[in-house]
Amino acid sequence: MTFLNYLISGISLGSIYAIIALGYTMVYGIAKMLNFAHGDVIMVGAYICFFAVSRFDLPPVVGVLLAMAVCTVLGMVVERLAYKPLRQAPSLAVLITAIGVSYFLQNAALLLWSSNPKVFPNFFTAGAGDAAKTGAGVAAKTGVELFGGELKISFVTISAIVACVVIMVVLTWFTGRTKMGKAMRACSEDKGAAQLMGINVDGTISMTFAIGSGLAAIAGVLLCSAYPTLVPTTGSMPGIKAFTAAVFGGIGSIPGAFLGGILLGIIEIFAKAYISTQMSDAVVFAVLIIVLLVKPAGLLGRPVREKV
Repeated sequence: MTFLNYLISGISLGSIYAIIALGYTMVYGIAKMLNFAHGDVIMVGAYICFFAVSRFDLPPVVGVLLAMAVCTVLGMVVERLAYKPLRQAPSLAVLITAIGVSYFLQNAALLLWSSNPKVFPNFFTAGAGDAAKTGAGVAAKTGVELFGGELKISFVTISAIVACVVIMVVLTWFTGRTKMGKAMRACSEDKGAAQLMGINVDGTISMTFAIGSGLAAIAGVLLCSAYPTLVPTTGSMPGIKAFTAAVFGGIGSIPGAFLGGILLGIIEIFAKAYISTQMSDAVVFAVLIIVLLVKPAGLLGRPVREKV
């Protein structure tokens, strides 16, 4: 039962990583750039949801939707102001800009909301609205108990797993069946040819950033509900680990991001439980290095040949 508890915790954490990794993999797959500010969009979404519920007494569902709306707009603004002017620039310039945007968002959050940790309420309990107002949601975690209470599955865990699976299925359908999804795939293959065929490449890339940032808001709420301390640097390490998960599964692949996130969460929880809490991050990155040495494109990635 202890092993099963660890396994379920790992799948829950991995589901959150997978949702974040889906944003990374979509942006990279279409725009061929790494948006390292993605982790800080998670933090912004969590703050928006926190203040919407705790300060303005909005229902948690409305708070999540508001966070998604704000993060979607933020993603489009960041893309338009920071990344669009660098469309033809070397990849190093884009990478430095992404790091700069990350620090800008962190320091803006520091000025707006201070460095004092906020206790994020757990929305996935009965009476979550009252818990959000009183700050008692952290101690009020409830869930499903099986085998006489030996196996406990919290509602946060169930919500994270269900949300991750639903998001992956919807994104797979969206990119494969809809007109915008097909435009995204065309831009991913060849932006020049897609533009000649009448596809608005700039609009397609902006839409990709919007979708990824909206997913970041959901991930931020789930992350802070499971680990309820909220500070301006909350999204930094989860963002790096989610990027690792995207590379692990094969960056540019939606199923790869899902698989990489789940495996990364399981490895991290088992490393903390059976090896060392301090060494868990080192174990995670060591596994990534080993996988990339054996399969450089990631678990589900495909090697890309470039004509010269």
